[in-house]
Amino acid sequence: MSCEVANGRLEVCKDAVGGIDAIYFINYGDFSSVDVAYVAGTDTIDTIANVSNLYKYELKGTNSFDQVYNSSRENGTTFAEQTLTVTLKKQDATTHKNVKLMAYGRPHIVVKNRNNQFFLAGLEHGMEITTANVSNGTAMGDLNGYTLTFVGTEKLYANLLDCSNEAGLAGGAGDVFGTATIVTV
Repeated sequence: MSCEVANGRLEVCKDAVGGIDAIYFINYGDFSSVDVAYVAGTDTIDTIANVSNLYKYELKGTNSFDQVYNSSRENGTTFAEQTLTVTLKKQDATTHKNVKLMAYGRPHIVVKNRNNQFFLAGLEHGMEITTANVSNGTAMGDLNGYTLTFVGTEKLYANLLDCSNEAGLAGGAGDVFGTATIVTV
């Protein structure tokens, strides 16, 4: 049967940390399934061709990326729900416009966690903004910025990308996104 467990797993060391450091937006449709190549025998993505730009957003503080498999015996279906919640501090006209465009579209999002692992959320269907809250706060110390929640529904968890730092993500011929440009401002 093709859905049998194929590997065991030993107890791991306690050397990982939680949280995410950055996200990178890719406009939906910049690549297709034929542009994606996998590391043999895994769900790890080795290369994605035809992407021009990745738009980087640095993060600090309370941000999260969670994934849940939903499986129904009655329907014979299994899918992964990917949820990304980020807080962007300080309001400005450029971010206002970008949040609007994200809400209209459904970008693919690369998530970099604090263990230098990169995941591609919304691989096939993109990620939808379900909530975009623009807050001015009440007290002087309250948030002046954006709290965004993206949700994606995919066949699998977000794929790991075959790189361990931003230098392997984009900018060179051997990188996951090849010679794509990482845009920071």
